[in-house]
Amino acid sequence: MSFKNISFILHNPQLSENIGACARAIKNFSFNKLLLINPKPVFPNDKILATSVGAKDIIKKTEVFKNIEDSIKKLDILVATSARFRNKNIRHISISDLNKIDFSKRIGFLFGSEASGLSNNEISYADYTLEIPSNKNFRSLNLSHSLIIIAQIVSGLILNKKNKFEKSKKIKNASKNDVNNMLNLCIKNLEDRHFFHPPEKKPIMLENLRSIFYKLNLSQKETRILSSVFAGLTKKKVD
Repeated sequence: MSFKNISFILHNPQLSENIGACARAIKNFSFNKLLLINPKPVFPNDKILATSVGAKDIIKKTEVFKNIEDSIKKLDILVATSARFRNKNIRHISISDLNKIDFSKRIGFLFGSEASGLSNNEISYADYTLEIPSNKNFRSLNLSHSLIIIAQIVSGLILNKKNKFEKSKKIKNASKNDVNNMLNLCIKNLEDRHFFHPPEKKPIMLENLRSIFYKLNLSQKETRILSSVFAGLTKKKVD
């Protein structure tokens, strides 16, 4: 279990002040990885640096990505935060369930934009969705407040070493990049066979496919086997 395994990912953050406050919160609890996906403000800027206070080193190391898929390539597990229950086939966990996650793996916590949160498409990349308990009549939390709640709890779990996982060194878990590569090969084959019909249903069909593969906790060997299967489907049949 290590603080270095944890990444905090802000999807389409709108306000410079929130980005800076999130960097400060991350450093408060000894984490050091902040990832941004399509931030609205120019990054970095003076407001971000000012509100980060003593966390300018976090800002300096922050990576910026154009899409979720690129941002999660180095992760093993993605947890998406949401203020509401989603009717999707993804494992929903509560704050108290965080102690069941294997923090020896590379884990990312994904936070949506201040204005709209995370869409179903964005959540479809996740292994879990996590809801922070709050007033049912007023669930809206500031972005940095949401992050600091998660950071404090995860920090406590790591420091207290409540999770002890034993795993075979022979089995290597597939990274998000491994799963994405396999999934993209699957999607290409399905597109070649005009599977996504009617076209307007393609987005939801892709969401469902991602949900299936991301929650399987595949090993590297399993993704290679599945990739070989999908690649084999492209070969022409020999009479």
